[in-house]
Formats: sequence, structure tokens, C-alpha cells
Amino acid sequence: MFHIGGMDTFEGVSESAEGGVGVGEVRNNVVDSDPSNNNNAVVTQTGKRRRKLTSAVWTQFEILPIDENNEQRAKCMKCGQKYLCDSRYGTGNLKRHIESCVKTDTRDLGQLLLSKSDGAILTRSSKFDPMKFRELLVMAIIMQDLPFQFVEYAGIRQLFNYVCADIKLVSHNTAKADVLSLYNREKAKLKEILGSVPGRVCLTSDLWTSITTDGYLCLTVHFIDVNWKLQKRILNFSFMPPPHTGVALCEKIYRLLTHWGVEKKLFSMTLDNASSNDTFVELLKGQLNLKDALLMNGKFFHIRCCAHILNLIVQDGLKHIDDSVGKIRESIKYVRGSQGRKQKFLDCAAQVSLECKRGLRQDVPTRWNSTFLMIDSALYYQRAFLHLQLSDSNYKHSLSQDEWGKLEKLSKFLKVFYDVTCLFSGTKYPTANLYFPQVFCGRRYFEKGKG
Repeated sequence: MFHIGGMDTFEGVSESAEGGVGVGEVRNNVVDSDPSNNNNAVVTQTGKRRRKLTSAVWTQFEILPIDENNEQRAKCMKCGQKYLCDSRYGTGNLKRHIESCVKTDTRDLGQLLLSKSDGAILTRSSKFDPMKFRELLVMAIIMQDLPFQFVEYAGIRQLFNYVCADIKLVSHNTAKADVLSLYNREKAKLKEILGSVPGRVCLTSDLWTSITTDGYLCLTVHFIDVNWKLQKRILNFSFMPPPHTGVALCEKIYRLLTHWGVEKKLFSMTLDNASSNDTFVELLKGQLNLKDALLMNGKFFHIRCCAHILNLIVQDGLKHIDDSVGKIRESIKYVRGSQGRKQKFLDCAAQVSLECKRGLRQDVPTRWNSTFLMIDSALYYQRAFLHLQLSDSNYKHSLSQDEWGKLEKLSKFLKVFYDVTCLFSGTKYPTANLYFPQVFCGRRYFEKGKG
């Protein structure tokens, strides 16, 4: 309290129209200095006590002392943001901050309802949206590759009922329909995106036969979107019945291109070096040129897969090496043949102080990079294999020291091709500009090793 010219002046606290408080000049007022009084009350000379601060905002804001500019501010107790709390402003700005505070816990128990069902107390959101639940359920089925019968499992239904007693459970037929509906919505969105692409798009395609002799075709589109970001989308993954000839491939791909509406926006198409692809590309170029849809009549339309070219080079080289790779393959098959052999090999690795977390890799003969990974893992366990040779008389595929040395040199050579193949296989960055320097480095390494 200050006494100036016979007049008592106090920077008092006044109630706002919204139930909060502000700070203004209150004349001829005296503050009750009794500490036992409530801090949120103001007493006048007439003895009348002003109303307490009842606004809910003051449970989350702290009133600060008056600053040098003679202004009163309040600080958020969660994020520390400061706001004016003068009576001229009220508490509207404070309430708006509470709704958008970045440190507000959305899991506040005040936002949950307690309900009782069959004697069990449940906690659930008061804003349960059945349609949102079905959408999330469909996404879970797709992401986790779950069967449609998943929604009818007794345990799952009990879990859903526990989460929300009023939930409406769906059948497997409804779940299937929801999945198809989601697919159609996402397909329409992708069509709209492709239609809005200002430039041209590039395609990649692959065709293979599964172990059940069924053929499958995958068609992927790559493009730069309006924000100049490289995008990749799978347009089709479907069953491809025989024959897998160039004519059949041309009919299938052209039908897909017209369905997606990109037949006039193509720039290039990358394929492997199968002979049927050469026939397919020539037929497709002829159809597209009739619509004048390709640049320079498709002179640079067909791009051969660099990773597949490297694969052919390495596969051809592996044919001419000795049987060291075959011995390693048979050794790993022997170790993994039974649980007893696995344990015995682990004991051998432990005796030579090798960690067993890395494991042995079995290769796929048609994939040379898996052969490199197999050799690399075997070299790590070289001493374990040597110990197994001494302790297991049934192990007949042991390698000599000279053969281990050859495998070590082969691994270093294949490592170069492996790194280049991984670089070429990237999907989040352009790869055409990487071809020449990487192949040149591989050739230099080959010539250096040869010399």
C-alpha cells in the first residue's frame, strides 16, 4: 500500500465478466494483510469482501506480480506461456490457451466415463465413434494380414465388449466389404493424384512364378508430385495366368495403364532382361505411338534393370569357381539339420569365444546376394567349423585352410557388387545417375584384384 497526497492507492484485483479476474486501479481500497484470509479475496474499507476467484482457469494458471509496465499477467502451469489477465481482457484468452496447450494430457481422467457392465467397471472415451472403430479394425486386418474371421473370434469379441459395452460387432462378410470399400476409396485417391501430376511417370514391372507354380505380376509407378517429392505407388499386384509371352504381357499391362489413365503420361519403363520383355516392350510402344503418347517415339522408353544386369554378371562368375561354395552350403545344411547338431555347433562357437547372435544364413542358389550373405556368415564362424570338424566325426563337408582363404577373397569381391546392388535397389531416391560411377568402381576393383 502506498500513501500519496492523502489518498490510498492499490493495484487491486477486479472480477471480469467471464468469471475471471483482471487487474486495475482501485481507489480508496485497503488490502487485508491478515495471512489467514483467502488470497483470492479483496476487502474494501466498507468491510465488504469481494467474490472469490471462481473461474476454472485459475486451477491451471498462476497470477504473476505486476511488471514494470504496470500490467498483470498469468502464467500457464503446464507450458509456462504468459497472458495478460487485466479485467479489460477477461479470461477468454486463457480458456482458449487451455484448449490448445501443447502439454495438455489428452488422457486426462476427467475425459473418461465410468460405466458398469456385468459387475465390471470399465473406462472408455465419451466420444466413441463406431465408424472410426470399423475403419481402424479394417486397417488392422490389412496391416497385420489378418483373416476376415478375426472379427468373429470369441476372445476378440470379449475384448471389444470390455472396451465398449455398446459396440456393434461385425461379421467376416461385413469386414470383407469394409476392406473392399477402403480399397476403392484409396484407389480413387491415387487416380486423382496421378491425374494431377504435372509431369510424366515412370513404371517398373516384375513377373515371377511362385513355388506353387502360380504366376504373379506387379506394376509400380514412380513420379514427382506437386511438392517435388519422389513418390512410389503399387498400381497392381495380381495373378498372371500363363502363357507369360510378350503378347500376353502387352495386353495385361496396356489394360492396366488405360484403367489408371496414365497411358499418355509415360516416360520410361524399367524391366529385367527376360527375352519376353523385349517382345512385350516393342508391342506396347507400337500401341502407345498410335496415340502419340511417348517422347521421341519411345526411343528411351525401355530401361533395363541395372540390378538384374549385375545379377547376371555375378551368377555367370559363380559358375566358374571351385566347389568351396558348395561345401559351405552343405555344411550349413548339416548344422541346421537337427536340434542336436545346432546345439553342438553353438557349443563349438562358445569354446572358441564367438557370439552366437549372428547366426548362419542359408542361401537361395538363384539369388547371388544371398550366396554372399551365406559366405559372410560362414567366415565369421570359421573357427567354429574347424572345431566341429575335430569333435564331430559325422561332419564330412569340412574345408581346408586354402579353401577358407579363397572364400575370404570371394567375399571381398562380392561385397562390392552387393553394395552396388543395394544402392541400385533404392526407391526413395533417383538411381539412374548412380549407374556409371558405381559400375566403374566395380570394374576398377576387378582389375585391381586381377593384377
